[in-house]
Formats: sequence, structure tokens, C-alpha cells
Amino acid sequence: MDIILTENVSFSYNHQTFIKGLRINIREGEFVGLIGPNGSGKSTVLKLAAGILRPDSGRVLLWGRDISTYNGKDRAKLISYLPQMLNMKVPFKVSEIVRMGLYPYDIPPGQTPEEALHMVGLSEKKDAYITELSGGERRRVYLAMTLLQGAGLLLLDEPLANLDIRYQVDLLGLLRDLRDNKGISIFMALHDIIQIEKFDRLYIIKEGNIIAEGSPEDIICDSLLSDLYGVNIRVIRDKDGGFLFRI
Repeated sequence: MDIILTENVSFSYNHQTFIKGLRINIREGEFVGLIGPNGSGKSTVLKLAAGILRPDSGRVLLWGRDISTYNGKDRAKLISYLPQMLNMKVPFKVSEIVRMGLYPYDIPPGQTPEEALHMVGLSEKKDAYITELSGGERRRVYLAMTLLQGAGLLLLDEPLANLDIRYQVDLLGLLRDLRDNKGISIFMALHDIIQIEKFDRLYIIKEGNIIAEGSPEDIICDSLLSDLYGVNIRVIRDKDGGFLFRI
């Protein structure tokens, strides 16, 4: 079943239509990527899917119901949204930030903050201040906060941005484990194509329009990526099914 379905959604900035006729669906247990260059509309799509922005036309359905009919707390129990820009200099301890994920609940869910920190591999950092952590660790703290919400769908806006390759690999591995072991669905925006083989499906966005959708092995090719990024890109498949890129 679809957790999120957008039906012919359009959205404008300053009276200029930017997102046009958007149709995206995220099913249970999927790991889906949203790929496109900077300014292509990735953040806007995620905010529409999260109910943060309201479409000018069309509908966003959450579990078959118009997302605008949910109150904020009920929506937060179903969707966790992690924006691209995070305040990494807040004067809070790791455990305090993670506990913020409990805000939708009058009665806390079964998972504890300690369990959420264990899932992201930061149990030993619970008493540290967020400012004392590396960039990769800080993103994992905020991910633990979203996990504590207990939502079945994570919407992540470029969580790999400004992370070195080690932290990118670690974070993607964690997300795939959450999908495999917890059944959590993930819809994630990124502009770096290096990690695209990790996803079940991809949506490719350019100038506010979805120009391709499907599994990486079915849709990724020279012409698609060259058109998307405006440079000549050669796609090479390795023997393990991964991708190599030459520019």
C-alpha cells in the first residue's frame, strides 16, 4: 500500500509555477531516492510530501487520506521529516535533542531514547554536547530524534550533504538496516549520484518536473545524467551491478 501518494500536485513560488503535475508514491518498506541538481525542486517535493507546504492544486495522500486533514501531532506520528539545514550549534546534550522526538506523544511510545541512540551507534555519546561531535555524528543524533517519533516513513533532505565518504557509507548502511529490520520506509533527496545503486527506486527531478522514475538499473544511463547535470557523463556498470561514472 502507498504511504504517500501525490496526485497531480502543483506548487508555485512568487506566483510562478515551479512544481507541475507531481505524482510520486512511496510504498511500505521502500528505500527511494530523489535525485536532481541544486535548485531542481527536491526540498520542495519533500516539504509537500511532509505536509509542510500545501499544493496549489492536486492532493497529497497519507495512508489514503488527504494530509491536510491530519493535525500536526498525528501527522508527526506517521512521518518524520529531517531538513537539510540543521542548527548544529544548539547548546544541548545529545540525549536532550533525541528526546525532542517525543513531542507528538502524551504517552511515550515503546521505544526509548536510549534505544534510538543505540540504533544509530551513539550510546556512548548520550551525555556529550552536540557541538562536541563530528558532522556525521551530529546527523546521526538528529536521525535518532526522528526515529524516536516512531513514524513508518522518514523524509530526509540531503542527509549526506557535507559528509565525507566514510560517513556517507555508514549513514546509508544504517538507513538500509532500518528498512530491512524495522520496516521503515525512506524517501531521501540527494544530488550526488555516487550512491544511487543503494536505492530500490529513484525519482529524477529537473526544474520542478519528474523526468524519470524506476529502479537504478532500469533508468540510469549516459543520456539521462548528461541531460540532468548539463555535462557529458558516461555510465559504466561494474561486475557487481554497481555504477561508475566518468565525466
